Amino acid sequence: MNRPLAFNELEQVYELMARAIDEAGAENEALFLGKLGITLAHRLGDLDAVREAIGIAARGLADH
Repeated sequence: MNRPLAFNELEQVYELMARAIDEAGAENEALFLGKLGITLAHRLGDLDAVREAIGIAARGLADH
């Protein structure tokens, strides 16, 4: 298993994603995020980890 990212690396991921979403435009945001998720899942190669990550990301969204 890969090592978890350090906090400063997570900040870099956030910035990279924010920039890419801005460049994709609001109309392509969902498509970009879907493609990113599939790409990362493929590279991770661990279905259980992907299921867990989806659950974590979805937690609390209905409250917003």
